[in-house]
Amino acid sequence: MTLPSDAPRPTQDHEPVVYNVGLDPRSIDQDALRVLSRLQRNGHEAYLVGGCVRDLLLGRRPKDFDVATQAHPRQVKRLFRNGRIIGRRFRLVHVVYGRQIVETATFRTEPVIDDSEDLLITEDNQYGTAAEDARRRDFTVNGLFYDPTCGEVHDWVDGIADLEEGLLRTIGDPRVRFAEDPVRILRAVKFATRLGFRIEEKTWEAMSELAPDLSRSAPPRVAEEILRLMRSGTSLGAFRMLRACGALKALLPQVDDYLGTRDDPDPRAHDRADLFWRLLEALDADMHVGKEPSTGVLVAVLFLRVIENQLEQDSELSDLDRSRIASEVIQPLAARARLPRRAVEQAMRIIALQPRFLQPPTKHLRRILFLRSDDFPEALHLFRLRCAAWGQGWDVYEGWLERSRGAEGVSEDELSELRRKNRRKRRRGKRRGRRGNPAGPDEGPVDGAPLDDD
Repeated sequence: MTLPSDAPRPTQDHEPVVYNVGLDPRSIDQDALRVLSRLQRNGHEAYLVGGCVRDLLLGRRPKDFDVATQAHPRQVKRLFRNGRIIGRRFRLVHVVYGRQIVETATFRTEPVIDDSEDLLITEDNQYGTAAEDARRRDFTVNGLFYDPTCGEVHDWVDGIADLEEGLLRTIGDPRVRFAEDPVRILRAVKFATRLGFRIEEKTWEAMSELAPDLSRSAPPRVAEEILRLMRSGTSLGAFRMLRACGALKALLPQVDDYLGTRDDPDPRAHDRADLFWRLLEALDADMHVGKEPSTGVLVAVLFLRVIENQLEQDSELSDLDRSRIASEVIQPLAARARLPRRAVEQAMRIIALQPRFLQPPTKHLRRILFLRSDDFPEALHLFRLRCAAWGQGWDVYEGWLERSRGAEGVSEDELSELRRKNRRKRRRGKRRGRRGNPAGPDEGPVDGAPLDDD
């Protein structure tokens, strides 16, 4: 949409600037319209809010549709038998239609801050008006309210003008906004890179100043935002921006240390950092063609180069040593960020498996079990990203891909028999080892396949 040059600007009172935009109703989720309609029919003020309004005005397809209303959570719950109240810090209602969730929140006002100088919000359940709710949000482009019943956008925060200018800035004092919730720094990076917006100067200065406060944020929220950045298709730009404002050092210090300083005179340091950036670039290319990786692969991408940099110091390490080093790097950071445990464990395994793709072909038994192991698809996906990032090994990847397709024809009965044979060979190897005859090279663990897995 185009903002008229003489359009009024929002004032500090409770009256918004209203724009008649008349968005195509077909672009709006029907379940969200159903929630809005029922709330309004029962006398409650209600709007579509936040990112969905921003994206609709930009001609983008929203990922989800959120509703804000004057009704309190229990009032919303009474109107919707398919609604459930969630949250403690911020109570709202999820109205569920099959797999679709319409998040429905009550208008908030500025939270009550105690007498201390700490602005961090630990509870946000002070209800207010639509105007107050708009002004307590994070960024102006996310503070727009849309009423589809009359096709009007209500703007209390000058968000329409910033949309037109491609400008990202906070609502109110950026230092206060980021002190209240440091995760907004990650959201600023996400919006700026995904939308191609320029961050307003004072907002950027506050991001850089308060980036260390990210360590005080709820770890699950931080982990969720990091994974969203990696799935955004703009992870390269996002992580460069995180590094520039100091957020990467606060969140992932080992990754930041690996990248080194941008003014490092050693060209090897720049080459090392370039490998990490190219890996993110390959990840973005995959996202753009719909090859979304698992969470385990994303965690592995984050720490792959840090771990490999340590492993490169000793080329004679065993698989057990590789797994140990991977665990020493990932576990402390994963525990602090509360990354999903299964994803972290898988990331460690598939990083340790990477050298297997470059080893000479193994015997048929071991190869089939590796190809049909649970971790093989993710390990191959990570190897594919490495090949794309570093411009070599693509023929090796295609060879493994072809072998994996061939292994799909092995039945479960045949696979079970191969596993039994492998366990028998391993037991024989252990007995010879106890008699002083170590197992031969073919008696070791199967590539990536647990020996006791039935």
